Amino acid sequence: MNAEDDSEGPASTHPHTVGHVHLKVRDLERALEFYRSVLGLGLTEREGRYAFLSWGERHHDVALQEVGAGADGPGHGVGLYHVAFEVETPAALANVYEDLRAREVQVSPVDHGISKALYFADPDGNGVEVYLDTRASRDESAWEGRNEHFDPTKLE
Repeated sequence: MNAEDDSEGPASTHPHTVGHVHLKVRDLERALEFYRSVLGLGLTEREGRYAFLSWGERHHDVALQEVGAGADGPGHGVGLYHVAFEVETPAALANVYEDLRAREVQVSPVDHGISKALYFADPDGNGVEVYLDTRASRDESAWEGRNEHFDPTKLE
């Protein structure tokens, strides 16, 4: 961390991790298929217009709430820009890219120096990022405003 980090470390009385992300979607079936296929999440519970998805350690990492076909999409004003999910290997990031390409999802690959990221929208327009943390392999610790295109088919 940097000098501006005023957290108290592991024994802090502040939250220490994101517990889950709750997304509103128009079509629950479509969203379930997308998040299960693209991110590899498993369905842990479904109740009415709600579904809960997990990678296995928690009850849910992602909650989906169906709000109906006529619901407005995300806007350009204040609000959540995107939710980010980390992968552990370049091969995993390349696999997500290929899955998205097969679905004809528009993807923006961005190299931030400290990470390589794929930015895209889910079927309801919610912003999603899947990224690989590259700080250790590149000996970089700060973003420094880097936003360069990279080719996800040539990940090492």
